[in-house]
Amino acid sequence: MGNKILLVDDEPKLLLLVKSRLEASGYEVITAADGEEALAMIPSEKPDLLVLDIMMPKIDGLQVCTQVKNDPGLKQIPIIILTAKSQREAMIEAKKSRANSYVVKPFRPEVLLAEVKKYLL
Repeated sequence: MGNKILLVDDEPKLLLLVKSRLEASGYEVITAADGEEALAMIPSEKPDLLVLDIMMPKIDGLQVCTQVKNDPGLKQIPIIILTAKSQREAMIEAKKSRANSYVVKPFRPEVLLAEVKKYLL
């Protein structure tokens, strides 16, 4: 298996769709249904990349992004925000939380794969 990606979204169908597409491209994919679960998994799973939705229960994607980027042991992990929020304010908030990329849903799988490939060789 290739690099490990932690995919975080509260929509089970989307998780399954994106997971299978990334796995078909040779990545190992683990999933979490919300930010709280993601933050609990990151230290033990040590993903090479995070793909985060913004709007999730418990802890949203921007909070997860900020916490990861503020942790000296984790801040090097690239983060792609994958969200239905296309408003400029959301993109600015993602930049402030130090996300590496921003992909708007609905998205073409090739677009997400291109973003993933920027960070994982």
